[in-house]
Amino acid sequence: MTPLFPFDNTYARCLEGFYVPCEPTKVSQPVMLRFNDGLADELGLDLASPEAERLAEIFSGNEEPAGAQPIAQAYAGHQFGGFVPQLGDGRALLLGEVIDRQGNRRDIAFKGSGPTPFSRGGDGKAAVGPVLREYLIGEAMHALGIPTTRALAAVSTGEPVRRERSLPGAVLTRVGASHVRVGTFQYFAARGDTEKLRTLADYVLTRHYPSLQDRPDRYLALLESTAQRQAALLAQWMAVGFIHGVMNTDNMAVSGETIDYGPCAFMEAYNSAAVFSSIDAQGRYAYGNQPMIARWNLARLAETLLPLIDAESSDRAVAQAMEVLNAFSDVYEGRRLERFGAKLGLTTVAAGDADLVDDWLALLEQNSVDFTLAWRRLADAAAGDATALEAMFRDGAALQSWLTRWQNRVDQEGSTAAACAAAMRASNPLYIPRNHLVEEALSAASDRGDLEPFERLLDAVTRPFDERPELGNFAEPAPLTFTARYKTFCGT
Repeated sequence: MTPLFPFDNTYARCLEGFYVPCEPTKVSQPVMLRFNDGLADELGLDLASPEAERLAEIFSGNEEPAGAQPIAQAYAGHQFGGFVPQLGDGRALLLGEVIDRQGNRRDIAFKGSGPTPFSRGGDGKAAVGPVLREYLIGEAMHALGIPTTRALAAVSTGEPVRRERSLPGAVLTRVGASHVRVGTFQYFAARGDTEKLRTLADYVLTRHYPSLQDRPDRYLALLESTAQRQAALLAQWMAVGFIHGVMNTDNMAVSGETIDYGPCAFMEAYNSAAVFSSIDAQGRYAYGNQPMIARWNLARLAETLLPLIDAESSDRAVAQAMEVLNAFSDVYEGRRLERFGAKLGLTTVAAGDADLVDDWLALLEQNSVDFTLAWRRLADAAAGDATALEAMFRDGAALQSWLTRWQNRVDQEGSTAAACAAAMRASNPLYIPRNHLVEEALSAASDRGDLEPFERLLDAVTRPFDERPELGNFAEPAPLTFTARYKTFCGT
């Protein structure tokens, strides 16, 4: 019989000592909440034949599919700047790896499947709300073209989990390019285990950066390539107003994917200091700080790689690593101008574009304008109708002055107004996971077992660029009273 998952588990096979074998906790009444048929097809999995009840058994952890090797991965991490030498998968298990239809290796992992040796006294479980949040935000990010882990399935367990109150439990099945984090390197660096660091670095090179494997400076190249991927990722986050909320080093994947959707949110009225996470009291991971924090995290990765970059001279290793880190800001700025330039309808980068972008963002902030709608209404202005855009600003004179500069820059591109507007609408989403709608959907699912609001919102955000008149309320900002008091939580 053909296995449901054609597992080929290189992490378990090649990295002994980097994990602890662990079985998921059995649950009493698993029921499928949401199955991602499109992702299953992308992975090349034939999961159409098993009945829903059996799929729920598999994706709750009750039935272990053939070839699975459930393991809890070891890692450390800086959490809000403080180093914790041992974290690890406290409520997650890597089941195994498959090769998708494009030939890419993908992890399949549980989240919320019960305690592991790394749980530190926690129950290792998850509630319906956080599971569906991760499903929703991951699919929204994927639809926006942003590298991300994704959800294959969400299953309710029929059992309560204890948080501030009793909540219905659930298990998420997460798919990612890998789950190797900056914190994975930190775990072995903190123990002074250079050989395991080398083994891990070689594994990451083989899996994520195979073109670098034979270079004599491959470990420095690994740092540089990881930095380039992070610069591109952060530029994409910033371009859609996404705030991760908990950019600890254990939440930065070396693959360049967004991982761990806990206290995340999308910004509404533009504010470079926007913070929604209830645990980020000092604003360390505020919207405007995210590129700086990415560089800080990369510096922590660089520290772990120093013995591999130059085993004979730590001074030379530091100097080479610093060249990469010092270049990060310029690399990020280049990516940022590409992303924001496209949002402005530009296909080239010219002198003065950074000022044009920054002055536009300053206008949005000064006038408390909704970030997502401002860009979309700017596309309408490119098509010749600035009425809706003008209505969003208190300072009409400042807006008109900027619009004149922008129009002059667009004219240099030589495209028609219609083509420019169409390109802008393809770069500027209309539908994002609005925070109030996310909370309404999760509350309905968790409190009443009603998945309809979740399904409607999922439908909207997975086609974010296509305006649909029947979805008008999905494009509207939350009431100011909601946004002023809105906080997100990590969901553990």
